[in-house]
Amino acid sequence: MFTQLLRRNRKLFTAPVRYFRPTQTLNNKFDIFVDGKPITVDSSYTIFQACHEAGVTIPRFCYHERLAVAGNCRMCLVEVEGAPKPVASCAMNVMPNMKVNTKSETTKVARGGVLEFLLANHPLDCPICDQGGECDLQDISQVYGYQESRFNEYKRAVEDKYLGPIIRTVMNRCIHCTRCIRFTEQVAGEHTLGTTGRGNYTEIGTYVEALVTNELSANAVDLCPVGALTHLPYTFVARPWELKSVYSIDVLDGMGSAIEVNYRGGELMRILPRVHEEINLEWISDKTRHAFDGLKKQRLSFPILKTPGGDIKELKWEEAMDIMRDQFDQVSGDEIAGFVGKLADLESTLAFRDLLHRLGCEHVESSSIAPKLNANLRSEYLFNSTIPGVEDADYVLMVGSNIRTEAPLLCSRIRSRVDEHGLEVGIVGYAPNLKHRYSHHGTTTDTLKEIADGSHPAFEKLREAKRPMVIVSSHALSRDDGEAILNNIKAIAESTNVINHEERWNGMNVLHNDIGRVGALDLGIQPYSGKDNIKNKKLVYLLAADEFREEDIPEDAFVIYQGHNGDKGANFADLVLPGSSYLEKHGSYVNMDGRTQIGRKAVTAPALAREDWTILRALSEELGAPLPYDSIEELRSRMSDLAPHLIKYDALESSGFEDLVVKNKRGSSEMNGTTFEDPIDNFYMTDSISRNSQVMARCSKEFNPKKFTNFKEPDIDFAGR
Repeated sequence: MFTQLLRRNRKLFTAPVRYFRPTQTLNNKFDIFVDGKPITVDSSYTIFQACHEAGVTIPRFCYHERLAVAGNCRMCLVEVEGAPKPVASCAMNVMPNMKVNTKSETTKVARGGVLEFLLANHPLDCPICDQGGECDLQDISQVYGYQESRFNEYKRAVEDKYLGPIIRTVMNRCIHCTRCIRFTEQVAGEHTLGTTGRGNYTEIGTYVEALVTNELSANAVDLCPVGALTHLPYTFVARPWELKSVYSIDVLDGMGSAIEVNYRGGELMRILPRVHEEINLEWISDKTRHAFDGLKKQRLSFPILKTPGGDIKELKWEEAMDIMRDQFDQVSGDEIAGFVGKLADLESTLAFRDLLHRLGCEHVESSSIAPKLNANLRSEYLFNSTIPGVEDADYVLMVGSNIRTEAPLLCSRIRSRVDEHGLEVGIVGYAPNLKHRYSHHGTTTDTLKEIADGSHPAFEKLREAKRPMVIVSSHALSRDDGEAILNNIKAIAESTNVINHEERWNGMNVLHNDIGRVGALDLGIQPYSGKDNIKNKKLVYLLAADEFREEDIPEDAFVIYQGHNGDKGANFADLVLPGSSYLEKHGSYVNMDGRTQIGRKAVTAPALAREDWTILRALSEELGAPLPYDSIEELRSRMSDLAPHLIKYDALESSGFEDLVVKNKRGSSEMNGTTFEDPIDNFYMTDSISRNSQVMARCSKEFNPKKFTNFKEPDIDFAGR
């Protein structure tokens, strides 16, 4: 009912969209005066944006650069010559020769009055508020507020709402800025939150009891200018002035979102988003933000040997090295196989590859559940249109993908283009519950074949569009007929504008879910070659590889697993080596559109765990085949010799050879006609870190109750429930 009310009366909730574009082209410009100084601005600017261009700070609560203008808080009041009273600068456009005064006595009195009204009902619980030290209301009150209030009435009380396992509400603190409402509607695409009541009885909630279920929901907490919304797992954990921070990147999906890692001492406290316009803007997914507590559970802290009787024995590093030397001495290079997992960084992958090659092993592959791609042609496995290229596309065809769970931030970009610019989206495969309009063409590979043959209406849309995109999930390419699926997509690209040289456009895109996949392909590591090629192997080395089929590993092979969490690989291995996670080491990663980024160390790995490349370097000495680098700088120099683009950090290298990729069709194009399944069964548990996270377990229980039945309640009880 509330959703229908919201849609019917949308003007009550949001004003027309006016996005902040400080770098937009000046088409119709004129001069205005801000505090007596002339400035040339675009005619589409609001007074707030013009003041920002002039370097003048305007206080605000409701205004945000990436949300529609609401004009609720009135904190941005300024005096405009000729206006009868102060005006809200975020909601009024500039006019020629307008004279704006942001420092007049009238402006100061008006802002002080607004703050007095806001604080009339705000509780004085700053000492126990998790927003303390980062609260916009605190900061603005110190500068613009009065020393005391003239209101003596009782403060109102509002019942707290339960929005899910990661958002804690204290609604007495809410100042009705509606940022959370606008974010869930405009960015996340979920019509869950809204306002009810009027005047002193206004409340923000879900009207009927409901959860905020979108994968980006915790970003609403970052937007909240007061302590009405806080992070439930972070409740009463730390104060911001106790924390140190380091800039890093996320590795739990293929986008490589920019993050800020906060830590205290040797303990991780929280993860926050960092602005990166070409990847994640300023949002991160809930998994990126909260799954790091999985690094505290089932950690591999000591080398472990599984005895034939099934017992587990903790080892020292010297003992583990002796066992590995004995095992490698018993086999030849042809009897060794190495598999690289989804969370491996470039440095570890390269050291792993170099070590096995020095031992005569050429069988270094991605894990057995991997897309069937050609490492020799970079355009074949990249997201060639790039992530911001979505904003230039005029038609999108998704194949075998559930983009909402595979890349929720990319899904948000597409949803924005659909709602604001009418972008058409077609889907072949699983029909997900997306938050935007799309056309579902079919669920089987037969539909893809019809499009490739030109007998499906989607083919005409791809041919008529100037910049169409085809997005195929890496999960679809890991099927038995993955090569045939890719060949049909190449056939579509060959006969449509998916590759348009006039527009300099390459719309063939592989949607990777693994941050380590593109880097491994860039280093020449091919996907899994098949069970027949590994059946005679006597030693299998798994580098952070937890995604594999047990039947693909020979039963009599000695299995070594190197990783940081007790997951499938550790349970399957005979010898387990403790490595470092992405937050405990310096490492490089390549995201799905080919951008190399640096992840930085925040805390130290526990006990005897070591950085992965150093373990491999030490092992090479034991085996008598020392690797030619002793530092990470020397290792990166070796990496630049193999692939120079891998050390051009945060830059995109054009892949090229698009026509060669399209013509290079390997194997048959006959698909098996089966249905594309949902590629990700549970968004909150997709890797060894999130599968060990208590917060993600609770999200899985409450958001995916049918798919998550073996849940054990966490040992701790989150405050605020």
